[in-house]
Amino acid sequence: MAITTSSIDFQCFPLGDSVVLIQFSDGISLDTNRKIRSITAFLDEYTFEGFVECVPAFNSIAIYYEPGKVSFEELSRMIEEMMANLPDASTEVEQAIIEIPVVYGGEWGPDLDFVATYNKMTADDVISIHSQAEYLVYMIGFAPGFPYLGGMDERIATPRKHMPRTSIFSGAVGIGGKQTGVYPIESPAGWQIIGRAAVDLFDKTSEHPVLLKAGDRVRFIPIDADILIDEYGI
Repeated sequence: MAITTSSIDFQCFPLGDSVVLIQFSDGISLDTNRKIRSITAFLDEYTFEGFVECVPAFNSIAIYYEPGKVSFEELSRMIEEMMANLPDASTEVEQAIIEIPVVYGGEWGPDLDFVATYNKMTADDVISIHSQAEYLVYMIGFAPGFPYLGGMDERIATPRKHMPRTSIFSGAVGIGGKQTGVYPIESPAGWQIIGRAAVDLFDKTSEHPVLLKAGDRVRFIPIDADILIDEYGI
C-alpha cells in the first residue's frame, strides 16, 4: 500500500523489504529532475543508520536500506521530514559542461544515413544538430555508465531499430526516439548508431569507474576518424 505524504508532490512505496521508492509525477521534467538531484545530494551528505545507497531515475528515487536497522514506516517519516527541509531546488546550479569527442558516420555511425533520410535532411545536418545541443544527464541505467540524455532536438528524433543488434562496440552514440545516449560497454543495442565517442564512459579499473552522473551537462564535439586513431588509439 502506498503511503502518501502530506505533500501531493510524491508518494512512498515499498519495493520488497529493503527498498523504498520515492515516486514523483509520471512525466519527465526539469523540475522533477532538480528535486531528485537535490534529494540525492542531501542523502549523500546526511545519511541515516541502515542507509545503503540511493539510485535516481527519471521521476523516482530508490533508497536501499538495511531492514534490521530501520523500518519502512520509520524511513517514510524520515523522508517526509527530509522533504520539508530540503534546500530550494528551483534554481539550477551552474555546472561545467563535459565535452565528449565523437566520430560521426562511416564504420562508427552505421545508422547516420538512416537517421538523415528518416528526417528528410542530410547526414551533415544530423551531425550539426546533434553536436550543437547541450544535454542533461537525467539518469544512469541499462548498463554501467549509460547516460539517458535530455535536450535532443526533435528534428532528429528517430524510432528505435525494429530488430536490435545483438552487439555494438563500446562508445557507440545512439538515437532512440527523442533521446540520445552513449553505450559505455559492448552490449546489445536497439538505438540508431550515429557515431562513436572517443572517451570511456565506464572503466572498471578506475577509482571512479563511471564518467557521468545524473545532473551533468554534456556536449558532443565532432572529430575526424584519424584523430580517433592517432590521439585515442581506437
